[in-house]
Amino acid sequence: MNRSPAEILREYGPFPGVDHVHGVTFDGRQVWLAAGETLQAFDPASGEITRSLDVAAHAGTAFDGRYLFQISEAHIQKIDPQTGRVVATIPAPGGGGDSGLAWAEGTLWVGQHRARKIYQIDPETGAILRTIESNRFVTGVTWVDGELWHGTWEGDRSELRHVDPESGEVLDEGAMPPGVNVSGLESDGGDRFFCGGGASGKVRAVRRPTHASRPYRGPEPEK
Repeated sequence: MNRSPAEILREYGPFPGVDHVHGVTFDGRQVWLAAGETLQAFDPASGEITRSLDVAAHAGTAFDGRYLFQISEAHIQKIDPQTGRVVATIPAPGGGGDSGLAWAEGTLWVGQHRARKIYQIDPETGAILRTIESNRFVTGVTWVDGELWHGTWEGDRSELRHVDPESGEVLDEGAMPPGVNVSGLESDGGDRFFCGGGASGKVRAVRRPTHASRPYRGPEPEK
């Protein structure tokens, strides 16, 4: 396993009215953060809040290219980001103990915090398709370049972990500074992760650990 310190590129927030960041996702333009009773979006270039939806947002958040998915207690809501309307709801596999959420391969991937698991589930029914075991508490979950990553948070320690999606073996690990926690995780599709900062009310941009030797070039220009 490759271990290295995680490199924080930028901090966003704390944001007005956001006491805790529970989950994060990226829609290609905006970063969305789950703030308890609202789902808010900000511009990663300016750091300014651009949208706010009045939906329950208690844990992980994901985006499938059209819809947002948001964990709300023991359920996962499918949300139209244009209107804020909840168009479908499925049961969450942890029954309320769920944490991170990601979209990949046409399915949802759900972290279970204290159970130390990641589930792959059917986005239409919530049926569990695969279970991956971890040896640490699981927070945020994301996929990038065919790699499955998840955040951890125990005590004042957090890491970003690249794991084998079949065996759960840890392949790469980036350690966050002591006291800097990860409550949500999302990739920008390149070398940046967006990490929810829990009760700090912040979101941090962090370099993907396996790409630590590659110069960060900033976001890709819009086409």
